[in-house]
Amino acid sequence: MILWLRSLLFYVFSFAWITVCATAILFVTPFTKASTRYEIGRFWSRSTLWVLSTLCGIYYQLEGIENIPTDPKTPLIILGKHQSAWETIAYPSIFPRQLCFVFKRELLFLPFFGWALATLKMIHINRGDREKARKAVAIQGKKQLEDGRWIAIYPEGTRTAVGVFNSYRKGGVRLAMATNTNILPVAQNSGRLWARNSILKYPGLITVSIGPVIYVHGKTEEELQKELENAIESEMRRLDPQSYQ
Repeated sequence: MILWLRSLLFYVFSFAWITVCATAILFVTPFTKASTRYEIGRFWSRSTLWVLSTLCGIYYQLEGIENIPTDPKTPLIILGKHQSAWETIAYPSIFPRQLCFVFKRELLFLPFFGWALATLKMIHINRGDREKARKAVAIQGKKQLEDGRWIAIYPEGTRTAVGVFNSYRKGGVRLAMATNTNILPVAQNSGRLWARNSILKYPGLITVSIGPVIYVHGKTEEELQKELENAIESEMRRLDPQSYQ
């Protein structure tokens, strides 16, 4: 009963707080740059994680933080495991650079959240038209990297249940090769505490493992794709061995 109540309270807070922050972004849009509006989003990320820990007892720890490039001019594509909505909330707090997420365009239609998202210069795609989506990621991704943003993509394309492996889509790897941009693989066991399609939030510790940079130069698409899958999936089995027995 307590678990249900805390989870429900968090959802009530989330809907209210994201409406407030999204409204603030929309209000300042005519007068600010996207980077300034992104900082409002980063504040939303950090405050939401704090409330999540207070109400639901969900905390997180970082491993491999030394693998994040410190040079502000270093372009990067972050390709991460996707088990829940948690990582979407947490990434702006974890990574120091402004992120450009690649996401399905349907999110733009969500009141307040989607409207604010549209002002942040992200890459939205039509997943029903893969060829058009591929071109959009290639063209817009190159521009985003040139503007100094890091690109975040979930190569599985959607949230994956705990203990399940789905073949990764190749959009992230193809963008990395087309722009000669190295990849930062990320694994996290968020799904055990915040399962997809579930209102319940179980207390515990999420571990985010940031792997060594995967270098693009001199590799084929197949080699790079395999290296990415191995890096993330082998780390998932270390973080959550009971789910992969």
